[in-house]
Amino acid sequence: MHRRQLIQNAALALGALTIDQQKIFSGLFLQKNSPGQQAWKITMLTKEIGIFTERGGTIAFILSKKGIVVVDSQFPEQSQHLIDELKKRNTKPFKLLINTHHHGDHTAGNISFKGLAEHVLAHENSKKNQENSAKQQKNEDKQLYPDQTYTDTWCQKVAKENICLYYYGPAHTNGDSVVHFEKANIIHMGDLVFNRRHPFVDRAAGANMKSWITVLDKTIQKFDRSTVYVFGHAGEGYNVTGNADDLKAFGDYLGKTLQFVEGEIKAGKTKEEILKATSIPGAEQWKGDGIQRPLTAAYEEITLKA
Repeated sequence: MHRRQLIQNAALALGALTIDQQKIFSGLFLQKNSPGQQAWKITMLTKEIGIFTERGGTIAFILSKKGIVVVDSQFPEQSQHLIDELKKRNTKPFKLLINTHHHGDHTAGNISFKGLAEHVLAHENSKKNQENSAKQQKNEDKQLYPDQTYTDTWCQKVAKENICLYYYGPAHTNGDSVVHFEKANIIHMGDLVFNRRHPFVDRAAGANMKSWITVLDKTIQKFDRSTVYVFGHAGEGYNVTGNADDLKAFGDYLGKTLQFVEGEIKAGKTKEEILKATSIPGAEQWKGDGIQRPLTAAYEEITLKA
């Protein structure tokens, strides 16, 4: 059996994604590991704040004297790896689980926090999207939904750290949160940034590429040059952490994708012809498979407006 099919079957077994999303995400989140090598990795960004990578969108966490806060949860197996390790590092309870958005590779692991996390938090649209997706896939029993939501801004102090969530409008979905650890000046962007990797643009969940560029611009303008950003996904050889220049580069990539597709449409190209492109002119750093995802989204966004 091919590796891609193995990944798709794993996602199907977990019931976390739609059939189409399984195909889309199959190349996004599996890490290659040597036999006997630990599948997951924890990298501490400060004494208390770290990131967890294994399979799915990057997880961030803070270990405080008042409790543990986790941002995103990957899948059940991976979230259990995280929970087990964090319990070794901190004996305090899990105060809060935050979801940056609803996709299964960021929320399917929520269920592992049932009875552990005091609260689950997300943007109100993210909760709606998660509920709708679960109903469509008939896997509501595998979900732990947010019990707290917000609309524009949410802030809460946990020990010495102040955590704020911001919603700047439709982007990767219509419910993406920017999660800021203020004292440490670290931001989890969720899938608002795919670092040198072609993104999934979930138009069925309200995504909009033009608005996505605006969301990135607003983020860059609000925070400073010393801010450290955590990204949901990164291309091979690139990091899941970066700075404002990476946000600007991704915004430029989105803009160049829209510009390229619009030019091809005006030149009389069909959708099928446009999807044969192997790179985005002016954004060649974005490599690998999956280019059809943003090309399709750009084509639909442009033609539906016309």
